[in-house]
Amino acid sequence: MAQKMTTYFKDFLREIRLTDKQVEELKSAHSTLRNRLQTDEGLSDIIETTFLQGSYRRSTAVRPKNGTRSDVDIIIVTKIDRNEVTPEEALDKFEPFLKKFYDGKYRKQGRSWGIEMTHVDLDVVPTSAPSIAEAELLKNMAVLSDDDIIEMTEKAENILKSYHSSNLWYTNYQEIFHAGKEADWKSEPLYIPDREADSWEKTHPLEQISWTQQKNARCNGHYVNIVKCLKWWRKEKYPDIKNPKSYPLEHFIGDCCPDGIESIAEGITLTLETIASDYQQKPFLADRGVPEHDVFARLTDEDYEAFYEAVCDAAIIARKAYDAETIEESATYWQLLLGNKFPSPPSKSSNVFTKREGASSEISGGRFA
Repeated sequence: MAQKMTTYFKDFLREIRLTDKQVEELKSAHSTLRNRLQTDEGLSDIIETTFLQGSYRRSTAVRPKNGTRSDVDIIIVTKIDRNEVTPEEALDKFEPFLKKFYDGKYRKQGRSWGIEMTHVDLDVVPTSAPSIAEAELLKNMAVLSDDDIIEMTEKAENILKSYHSSNLWYTNYQEIFHAGKEADWKSEPLYIPDREADSWEKTHPLEQISWTQQKNARCNGHYVNIVKCLKWWRKEKYPDIKNPKSYPLEHFIGDCCPDGIESIAEGITLTLETIASDYQQKPFLADRGVPEHDVFARLTDEDYEAFYEAVCDAAIIARKAYDAETIEESATYWQLLLGNKFPSPPSKSSNVFTKREGASSEISGGRFA
C-alpha cells in the first residue's frame, strides 16, 4: 500500500515545500549579501569565504506559515583570531556593513546577525576557521556551491548517466562532499562567537550537510522528504508545543529513521515508532562533528514530555495509515496525521481513528512497550 501512496505524498510535498518564487527570493537575497560581503572594503580582508547552511541547504526546509518568512543561513568564514578577539567584538566588526546596506533591517542576536527582508530572513553567522587546512577545504567547489542536497545529487546522477561509469560516479560523489582535506575538516570544526556566554563555540555545518546527504542516500532518497513531512506535522498539528523544532527536530528524526526504507510512508511510520518505543525520556543527542554538544541541551523535560505524547499519538495513526488495505483508508489516516495539505482520498471512510482513541493502551501494553 505504501508504494501506491507515492503520488499522494508527491502532491503533499509540492504543497509544503518552498515555492519556486520563495526559492528565487532566497537565492537573490543571499547572493546579493554574499557579493556585498566579498567586495566590502571594510570586511574583504578578513573574509576567507562564505557558504550556505541550514535547512534550505540540506533540502529539509518547509513552507512558512502564519506570516513568517523563508530563511537562509549564511556562514562567513573569517580570519578573526578567536584567541585575540572577543565574540562581541567579532560581531561588532560587521555592524558598519549592515548599517550601510541593511539599515533598519538588522538586529544583533546571540551568535549572529539577523536581517529581515520583505519576504526573506537572513541569518549571518561569522565564524573563525581553525587552520590553513580548513581554509583550503573551504575553497572546494562543493562547499561554495549554492546547490542544496537534492540539486547536488541530481547533478551527480546526471554525470553517471552521461558517462555510464560507476567509478566516475564514485569520483564525483566523493568530490561533492569529501574532496581534498577530508580528515582535516572532519576533525576541526569552525567556531562561532557566542556573545551571551562570552566564548567561541564549536560548530560543524559542513558535517551536518555531509551527514544529511549520506543519510538520504542510505534511505534511498526518502530521508529529506520524511524530515519535511514530520516538520510540517509538528508545525500543523502542534503549534503550541514550543520545542523541539527546526534543526533539533531534524537531528532527532535523523537518529530515529532507519536506513534502507523503501517509501516515505514507511520512514514516517518507523521513525515515529522508534521515538515512541525507545525514547520515553529526553535523550542526549550528540551534534554532528561536535559530539560533546547536546542538540537537545535547551529542550526542557516538560517540552519533551509534551512532544513525546504527541509522537505516540502520531505513531498509532501512522501505523494505521501504513497498514491500511485500501487507498481510501490509507489516505484518510495520512490526512488525519499530516493535515489538509495531504490530498483527500476519492471517498473517505466514516470510521476514522481519532487522535487520542486507544493511545494509552497501545503504547503501554502493545507495540511500544
